[in-house]
Amino acid sequence: MFSKIREGLTKSRNFLADKLGAVLAIGRKVDEELMEELEELLIGADFGMSTTMLLMEKLRYRCKRENVQDAEVVKKILREEISALLRPGEHRLTIAPTAPTVYLFLGVNGVGKTTTIGKLAKRYKDSGKNVLLAAGDTFRAAAIEQLETWGERAGVQVIRHQHGADPSAVVFDAITAAKARGVDILLIDTAGRLHNKEHLMEELRKIRRVAGRELEGCPHETLLVLDAVTGQNGLAQAKTFHEVAGLTGIVLTKLDGSAKGGIVVAIANDLKLPIKLVGVGEKVEDLLDFDPAEFAQGLFD
Repeated sequence: MFSKIREGLTKSRNFLADKLGAVLAIGRKVDEELMEELEELLIGADFGMSTTMLLMEKLRYRCKRENVQDAEVVKKILREEISALLRPGEHRLTIAPTAPTVYLFLGVNGVGKTTTIGKLAKRYKDSGKNVLLAAGDTFRAAAIEQLETWGERAGVQVIRHQHGADPSAVVFDAITAAKARGVDILLIDTAGRLHNKEHLMEELRKIRRVAGRELEGCPHETLLVLDAVTGQNGLAQAKTFHEVAGLTGIVLTKLDGSAKGGIVVAIANDLKLPIKLVGVGEKVEDLLDFDPAEFAQGLFD
């Protein structure tokens, strides 16, 4: 798994390696000039302003306390502090004590939400779980068809209504079917049209109300799917969805396509939300459980 994380972070690592190599050159004095250059580098790598300021505060404190003179040691401390920022929160997906476990997936169009659901369905099905999908994105007919295609690939059934139907009705039928069929995992897709934000957000509130009424503790995970390439724009999306839907975690797709993996740290720090899954490629097996230590190591080494 680490090799996949490392491979997926190639662009981010190369970006950081080139820049860090100059800033943290062998034999360079560890002084305020170095710190300012490092600060600029982190902002450029999409760590965001608040996360960068926090990391630099910790870095300056430790370098002073530990009397660091070697620039290479600065890199080691930075890696440790990044890993520490990512550790809070539960990174493993929740499994309900009593089946079915229900995951609600949110995200704007084009981030890989439906594909993520399909990959996760395949993973659970291959592990022996009874899986069901719900086509809650009734706004786009193509979204229903795409989910059905993934259902066929994974060998799982899809609960769907007609294009334009009430998404809450789909969720109601899906939860009813999941309970009746002894389903272990129910994965629910939702619409992602932020151009009509108020309507979408009210739709999400209604879905959550219906789900909670039909099954106690449901949804057990409310996961926002973000495209790593969008960087700080993704962070803004996350804040909007979190306010309405009460997110429990983030799925970060296309991490292999971004040279600015710092967005992972920015999301974890600014939103205090755990990264649950990361996508580092097109294959089913390229959807990985997130591990903070492996990520921090893969970002530098």
